[in-house]
Amino acid sequence: MKLYYGVNACSLAVLIAATEAGVPLDLVKVDIYHTPHTLPDGSDYSAVNPKLYVPVLEFDDGSRLTELAVQVQYVADLVPESGLAPAPTSLERYRLQEWLNYIATEIHKSFSPWLFHPEVGPLAQEAARAKIAIRLKQIERRLTAQDYLMADFTVADGYLFTVLGWSKFAKVPLADFPNVQAWQARIAARPAVQDAVRRHV
Repeated sequence: MKLYYGVNACSLAVLIAATEAGVPLDLVKVDIYHTPHTLPDGSDYSAVNPKLYVPVLEFDDGSRLTELAVQVQYVADLVPESGLAPAPTSLERYRLQEWLNYIATEIHKSFSPWLFHPEVGPLAQEAARAKIAIRLKQIERRLTAQDYLMADFTVADGYLFTVLGWSKFAKVPLADFPNVQAWQARIAARPAVQDAVRRHV
């Protein structure tokens, strides 16, 4: 199975999930900073994903799966004993999906494109930072009484860790969120996360 990824992109969350689960992935680097996005051989990435973004999982038969929230659940389900996702159809599985959707729509999409493209203007960027701060207040409260977003580490933690890793570059201050900062340190200390970060270059 291949993972098409981009440096500094959210594809890190899929690699974290796979590394935690012990699922081997062949990594294919996409130059997401070149227009059009290109593959290592110089070919146009749109032939792989017409949506024009990473990540993409490609199976041995050549079929592909897009959308990060779906991909990390797929990887987790390959190794159910990893505990990276609750059992399908359980209420806790829907709680996981609740977190994945919240991270995707309310946090991830507030970083990108708003804070990665200066052409949107300073007023729009400050509005995006303010929205992220409001969302982080909920997560800060959640982490008051527990170490992870759910009872144990799941793919949602890997996804949020990836997105919040953009905070320094995007000038999103985290000083007011000590629980979030402690959680970040806890995730960063996991051996599988360290290995995934090392490979995602």
